[in-house]
Amino acid sequence: MSTESTVDAFGLAGAFRVDGRVAVVTGAGSGIGRASAEALAGAGAHVVCADVVASSAEATAEGITAAGGSAEVVGLDVADRHAVERTAAGTVERHGSLDIWCNIAGIMVEGPMVDTAEEDLDRILAVNLKGVYFGCQSAARAMVAQGRGSIVNASSAAADAPSPGISAYAACKAAVVQMTRSLAVEVGRAGVRANAVAPGFVLTGMTGRYFVRPDGTVDEAMRDAVVEPLRRHAPLRRIGEVEDIAAAVLYLASDASSFVTGQVIRPNGGVAMV
Repeated sequence: MSTESTVDAFGLAGAFRVDGRVAVVTGAGSGIGRASAEALAGAGAHVVCADVVASSAEATAEGITAAGGSAEVVGLDVADRHAVERTAAGTVERHGSLDIWCNIAGIMVEGPMVDTAEEDLDRILAVNLKGVYFGCQSAARAMVAQGRGSIVNASSAAADAPSPGISAYAACKAAVVQMTRSLAVEVGRAGVRANAVAPGFVLTGMTGRYFVRPDGTVDEAMRDAVVEPLRRHAPLRRIGEVEDIAAAVLYLASDASSFVTGQVIRPNGGVAMV
């Protein structure tokens, strides 16, 4: 008997399906958020594509529906607590449940720690820390009430391996790890799970700021200068793709990880091993 048929016989392949479940993905308009929304929809979920740029979320939803999936759009600033609460409550009201919530939305503020302005620190804390906190709160309330659910938070390899110039970003991502663990302990008895993904370097709009010109074209020489050292440093000798991270999100959202909570999955090519 082949490995594939053995897996199917034991039902493990089906454990990655999320048919009939309702998922909210923040930051769904681009990058890892978009790939995660697409992965969840491809596995059978109805996906609420939430993004501060509603037109980008619309593009994601249109791509999902064109591929035969189910999706809708919500314009959402995750730094607005009341807007996050309305998104969770509205999802339950429209669909009767909230099964998966993925806090993927995030921003980057760069610069030496000693030169970081308070307004920049406040901005990244509002989105990358408080935005995740608000999402966890709102999703957990709905999921505890229904006795099931999975929350997936986006951390980063920056929480494990310090890099210069991103102290505020790294601090937020490290806090997300502990936040996730605390939540997992609090909601576990209600049948709700909370986990995090901590990606390594992935080509997205955020990382593309190093080599994408203002007109949207790519500076290939600069791209190679950025990517090649990272690729050589990684034990797997490659950098990440958004689909690599989306696969981890799908795993944590699905029943394939039903005995996993309070954990950090690190799809980073081996650059940080904890």
